[in-house]
Amino acid sequence: MAYKRDYRREYEMHGGTPEQKKRRAARNAARNAAIKAGKVKKGDGKEIDHINAPRFGDLRKVPTRVVSRKVNRSRQPKRGRK
Repeated sequence: MAYKRDYRREYEMHGGTPEQKKRRAARNAARNAAIKAGKVKKGDGKEIDHINAPRFGDLRKVPTRVVSRKVNRSRQPKRGRK
């Protein structure tokens, strides 16, 4: 039988924490600023990439750039090898 995800538990454990709420708000603010500046439009397939974003902490002062969805999703942060 396939594993059934518990989205409510995921939100309670990760997405609903005050730190994650602030990071999500910072990502949304960066997207809205790019829309206002005319760099991106709704439905254009582009995303806002935070350049050298920290794994933890504030995203508001991190510079951003516009990249395609494919590029942004394929570029993942380096993780320790097990």
